[in-house]
Amino acid sequence: MPNTITYTTFFNRVKESISDGTFAKLTMAKTIGNPELMNIYIRTNVDEIQLKLALTFKYQTEEEVKILNIEEGLNFLIPYINNPFMSALLFTTAADVTMKLNKKRVATITEQPPTFKNADPILLEYLSGK
Repeated sequence: MPNTITYTTFFNRVKESISDGTFAKLTMAKTIGNPELMNIYIRTNVDEIQLKLALTFKYQTEEEVKILNIEEGLNFLIPYINNPFMSALLFTTAADVTMKLNKKRVATITEQPPTFKNADPILLEYLSGK
């Protein structure tokens, strides 16, 4: 898979933003065609005492939420890249990091100034309680 290094780099940025407390949210977007699944929104969640990810699958008529540990959650997202999503957007308080696939399905990562001034409040509360 030629995009493996790019995927790894992007998902490492996600993990870093969670561990350093700058993570705001992650969104899988820009679908191919008109699929039933429109977006996946990822935020942090605390299950008992463990930090996890809440993956919200937004379908045309409903939403479904899965709670997974961080590594499991990120690995769960990989098959959705290129089928049906062409981009993943990481929003942090340091930068907005976008991974996009072009028409030839080659992944690239770009950075822009941050959209969010504050990190995910659940993450901040969890990190302050450690």
